[in-house]
Amino acid sequence: MLYGRSAEVSALDKVIARARDGSGGAVVLRGEAGVGKTALLDAAAVRGGAMRVLRTTGVEAETDLAFAALHQVLWPVTGSLDALPEPQHDAVRAALGLAAGTAGDRYLLGAGVFSLLAEAAAPDGLICVVDDFQWVDQASADALLFAARRLETEKIAMLFAVRGDAPVKGVPLTVEVRGLPGAAAAEMLESRCGVQPGVARELVTLTRANPLALGEIAARLTPAQLAGREPLPDPLPGGARLFGDRVAALSASARLFALVAAVEADLDLVLRATDRLSAERTVWPGENMGSWTGRMALAELEESGLAELSGTRVRFRHPLVRSAVHEAATPAGIRRVHAVLAEVTEGDRRAWHLAGAAMGQDERAATELVAAAELARDRGGYGTAAAALARAAELTAEPRARAARLKDAAVAAWLGGRPGQAESLLAEARDQAGVDAGLDMEIAQLRGRFELNSGNAAEAVRILAAGDSLEMLADAVEAASYVGDTAAIIELGRRAAAHREGFLRDAVAGIGLALDGDAAGPGLLRRALARVGELGEAAEYLWAVAVASQLGESDLATEMAERAGRVARVSGMTGQLPVVLEFVATAERIAGRLASSQAISEEGLELAREAGYENTVAAHLANLAVLAALRGEEETCERQAREALAIAIPHRVGLRAGVAAYALALLDLCLGRYATAHDRFTAIAAAGPGVGHPTVVWRTAPDRVEAAVGAGDEVGARAALEAYERWSAYAATPESHALLARCRGLTESSEEAFGEALRLHTNPFEAARTALLLGERLRRTQRPSEARTQLRMAWETFERAGARPWARRAQGELRAAGESGQAPSSAALDALTPQELRIAGLVADGLSSKQIAAQLFLSPRTVEYHLYKIYPKLGVGSRTELARLVVLQKAPAAAEDML
Repeated sequence: MLYGRSAEVSALDKVIARARDGSGGAVVLRGEAGVGKTALLDAAAVRGGAMRVLRTTGVEAETDLAFAALHQVLWPVTGSLDALPEPQHDAVRAALGLAAGTAGDRYLLGAGVFSLLAEAAAPDGLICVVDDFQWVDQASADALLFAARRLETEKIAMLFAVRGDAPVKGVPLTVEVRGLPGAAAAEMLESRCGVQPGVARELVTLTRANPLALGEIAARLTPAQLAGREPLPDPLPGGARLFGDRVAALSASARLFALVAAVEADLDLVLRATDRLSAERTVWPGENMGSWTGRMALAELEESGLAELSGTRVRFRHPLVRSAVHEAATPAGIRRVHAVLAEVTEGDRRAWHLAGAAMGQDERAATELVAAAELARDRGGYGTAAAALARAAELTAEPRARAARLKDAAVAAWLGGRPGQAESLLAEARDQAGVDAGLDMEIAQLRGRFELNSGNAAEAVRILAAGDSLEMLADAVEAASYVGDTAAIIELGRRAAAHREGFLRDAVAGIGLALDGDAAGPGLLRRALARVGELGEAAEYLWAVAVASQLGESDLATEMAERAGRVARVSGMTGQLPVVLEFVATAERIAGRLASSQAISEEGLELAREAGYENTVAAHLANLAVLAALRGEEETCERQAREALAIAIPHRVGLRAGVAAYALALLDLCLGRYATAHDRFTAIAAAGPGVGHPTVVWRTAPDRVEAAVGAGDEVGARAALEAYERWSAYAATPESHALLARCRGLTESSEEAFGEALRLHTNPFEAARTALLLGERLRRTQRPSEARTQLRMAWETFERAGARPWARRAQGELRAAGESGQAPSSAALDALTPQELRIAGLVADGLSSKQIAAQLFLSPRTVEYHLYKIYPKLGVGSRTELARLVVLQKAPAAAEDML
């Protein structure tokens, strides 16, 4: 029975009730040891009724064993693995040791865990209980929390209990579990122990109403003390340790068994090690072990109430029992227990026991920890691998080997989403590297990459530019391009030109030479693009994006970004995905697919925050701010732009600072505030490295020209056009020529130039902007019939895209031209959420629910749930009808040609 916990139980009931109705969620119970968190979890599991319960408990002895907790919680439902998409299926099987191979990265594994829990939740729902989360191994914690952040449409309640301030990342709902209310504590003492009210009040005061302390202390008091006839002892029995005297009262054999169980929870291993140690009598020398066997010692421990057998594991009644057992042993005794356990175990368990037995540096233990780290890394347990490699480094005597292991630990920590730990490990590795130039360069390249993702991009340039390899020069150019440091890109490009010909060399050197005005630059860029068919990595396609952008071909850059996104999603190593999605989201926005861009940036933002990629967070916030501007959402645009700038400017990421500044300028342009927009665009063009970027200036030049014309600054408009012409001098794609023609139409008031732009446009959204400008001119020159044709096309396109300010502007012009038509009927997709729109688009591409789930890190059931919502919104009843509608709405004319 629970006493005084109505508020806590109510909070848990609400989470469970919502999960039962299909709106899952997670909650954290946080409190000190003994406060009653486990009792609340037990009660919640019972109150779930028909809901399935999966449970795991963190064990301090298994904190460094990758996927120990995940194995415990998922083992009962592994029969549902075949329902998962193949990449997720393979990742989970590898993580649980059910198959050889690798689990891929933690996003893929987390998605697999999420999908498997969703399968387990059918049909009545699922309660997933995670107790003592502070001791759950890092690999399991990452996967479980990935799932916990994605439960909104699932029948899943995840309940975490954690001691103290241990973080539970991404679970916002926390219930603080404190001592019992005084009346409830007194009632508990009277009911269970017959404690009189006055004594109960004194005990409550002395223990802060901690239920465990109350129960343990009351059990040690005499009847006279409980009745208040004799004073309470001072200090109270048990004290802060509570279980120390009960551990001391055990026989030597039972204490030995308890110590082994405190180090290793597996019953078979505990029994084998206990028998060996009993024969040695090395842990407590001089004490008579008698003829007790391990099983008899376990029986005594169970009878004492200090531990119990749970399946094949020995579980202490409370973590403080384990602490008391440790405190009762000597350091030498604990080391000996580890040594014997190392003799009877294998794999990663053996490695950690060897480390526990080591005195000083020990290469044998270090080598086995490195092997354990490799195994954990292959299974996706990067956090565990980092811990193993860091401990291996501590045990390593030779400085270079120690530095190499610290470097590898830093990489694992980085891939595990812990940039702070990664940077600390790498700094230590650098101190140990000594005079090994090769290792020093490897460390420097990693330092530069870490800085580029989460730190100061200008510092990343400085670090990476010190290298001579093509890979480091390419990384340095990438960093300099984020900063917007043209001089550095030019210098680095010339250095790259000395390397052997190939796609990467041509891309890096070509960008630098082109920026320097060298006639050889564009040729190298064209040669790099000619090799696109040979590319296979997402990172290579991102270089193709940079090449196309340098040539002024934004439409080709968009295509390359889309390819990068597809490759990153199916590669099995999606750790780079948040960065790739920066470019994919930008490409979708430039193509006018605003809802798709929104969904991609929202996904990228979530993944970047999980990974700790601060500069990528800024990128997605900046893109979201631009999208908010296009929708006319002032408050959202300004907030997201400020958040992006707060990261980008201190980190000297001029590319993202420039996009965030562009969002604010575009907002003014969309809302017709031409003078303010013109001022902002002028400031963007003048911004130096770290706060602005040449690519932003180039990409936004058509907007700058339009703002300048609207503000009446003809000189400024012509200057912006001339700069845009210089940048696009080598562009060959129709869309690049169309944008130039539109700018000329604005500066020259030329209907012919607008007409040429409309003939060349391949981007429907940009074509609509040109049509709006031409339609406005035609109306003002008293040709309403011609104007209506252009304005109607513009209005319909803006409505479909969700660009509300421009849609209102086009509609107003259309009415002024004598037409008051209805809103376009082809805007049905506007009813979908960004996530639903992405799923609908993938259905239109012919993907199954499993394939969609694999791409979007969802469960197949989540995909089906969204389809269940999509069909009635759009008035369709099948995938075929949905696909047909999506094709019609995205490209009506093209679709009609296909029918």
